[in-house]
Amino acid sequence: MPRVLGLIPARSGSKRIPNKNIRPLCGHPLLSYSIASALASGVFEKVVISTDSAGYGSIAQHYGADILYRPPEMSSDTSPDIEFVEHALKVLAGFDAFAILRPTSPFRQAATIRRAWRQFLDGNVHSLRAVEKCHEHPAKMWTVREGYLHPLLPLVTGITGAPGHSSQYPTLPAIYVQNASLEIAWVPTVERYRSIAGEVVGAFLTINDEGFDLNTEYDFRIAELMVARGEAMLPEIKVPVFAGA
Repeated sequence: MPRVLGLIPARSGSKRIPNKNIRPLCGHPLLSYSIASALASGVFEKVVISTDSAGYGSIAQHYGADILYRPPEMSSDTSPDIEFVEHALKVLAGFDAFAILRPTSPFRQAATIRRAWRQFLDGNVHSLRAVEKCHEHPAKMWTVREGYLHPLLPLVTGITGAPGHSSQYPTLPAIYVQNASLEIAWVPTVERYRSIAGEVVGAFLTINDEGFDLNTEYDFRIAELMVARGEAMLPEIKVPVFAGA
């Protein structure tokens, strides 16, 4: 069986919501749910938090993850993902594949990860990426230049032959947008292409809340409401809440 690394990126410099990755959600810090689902999945030989913060490291250890401290230059809001991935694979050598499980996707379940891993193994791909059907079609998006609108995708038309921006959503080509639920790739993909995607990318379609991504205050309020109403379920946390969170 391949040796698989579960990699949870959790830098401390979030600007839209300070300390977003450890912000409490339904009684536990946000990153705890990604740790819980990763550990429960049984897919990973090691589940690691890649962080620049000793405080984040303490919280992650409490919830069962190993810690890898990345250099500050790999932890800015403009640092590309490939940097922390290469750093992790260099320090933690010997893995065949890895998954990126972002803390902002707390409704990802252990079963989600297992389903994605089976699909990854069955596909002849360099990587697998979580996507969902877009709610706002790019055919209806515009750029503004000198006060005038210009269609972002002027060549897209619906099945009626009308321009995309004047067509009903069901008549437009299906478009999928990536979400934060997960990415899986072979280690040789990084080594050959210096990319976490490679050239052949499999589509993992998330179901319902599996791909719900928390990046704003509004997202947190919606997530808490979904849980309270029983419309979504968070992974089970089997340890007490971290006192310093």
